[in-house]
Amino acid sequence: MLKLGPLKLKSRVIQSPMAGCSDLAFRLMGRRYGMEFAFLEMVSAEALVRRNRKTLEMLKSTEEDRPLGAQLVGSKPPVMAEAAGMLEAMGFDWIDLNLGCPVPKVIASGSGSHLLREPDLTETILKAMRKNVKKIPFTIKMRVGFTDPSGAEAIEIAKRAETAGVDGITVHGRTRQQGYGGKANWETIGKVKKAVKIPVIGNGDIYSSEDLTDKLTVSGVDGVMIARGALGNPWIYRSLEKTMAGKPAPPPPSFEERKKAALQHLKLEVEIEGEKLGVLKSRKIICWYFKKFPRVARFRDQINRAVTAPEMEHIICQYQ
Repeated sequence: MLKLGPLKLKSRVIQSPMAGCSDLAFRLMGRRYGMEFAFLEMVSAEALVRRNRKTLEMLKSTEEDRPLGAQLVGSKPPVMAEAAGMLEAMGFDWIDLNLGCPVPKVIASGSGSHLLREPDLTETILKAMRKNVKKIPFTIKMRVGFTDPSGAEAIEIAKRAETAGVDGITVHGRTRQQGYGGKANWETIGKVKKAVKIPVIGNGDIYSSEDLTDKLTVSGVDGVMIARGALGNPWIYRSLEKTMAGKPAPPPPSFEERKKAALQHLKLEVEIEGEKLGVLKSRKIICWYFKKFPRVARFRDQINRAVTAPEMEHIICQYQ
């Protein structure tokens, strides 16, 4: 079990927010295969308080899509506090502050992982948000450092976050300088875990149950958050949870099971987005399911040329 403030989760495996990936169809797909908790895509606090149409559209959900978390990015304390209050009023189950995004335009705005270099400002933001998030967990997600891989920056932020009343911390084991390259350092995540008493969730380089055991041993984290490892792999949630419980992981899905899941995912995208946009989005999504299989280059080419859902379904069914 994972406990964050008033929230109690049976699973200690959390789905990370992923820009352009963790949309409603992705989340519903994951829940059908064992995912308990997910975050929707990161949203801009500035855009939210202005009630930007596209931002509000990103927040759409359904009753089946619960429990659900929302993650904010920004750097102005009053705006962050207002946006956090709005999300709680909308009925989200968990609010997170992004202190890890490495994208240059986010860094240039003083947000994301830039805030690792601004501990005083970060603390002010945390206190402002904490005042407006009263009934649900409020957490942060950060990297181990901006350029320093030692974890010193993350430890300072973690201690300030704990003092500010934050309910938990997720640590990605890379620096901002690394981006998504190199290896995530779970020993450094473990340093953050030892520095605070609130729950710490580890993130980075979890693609299978085999990836998990050593990471848990060296870090001692309370839970794990997965990102790219779940793309085209909704079976990962149950597999990781079995590993965390000290039980054997279930066998990997067969090729036919992958095809069945890809067809389900396509159907969800089309139902939610309409055929035109659903097919466009599915060109990327469907290829996630088969990226390591033979003749995938030809399959990808066919999928990228498809313009209707029935055409895409036929390509998936005929793939061998």
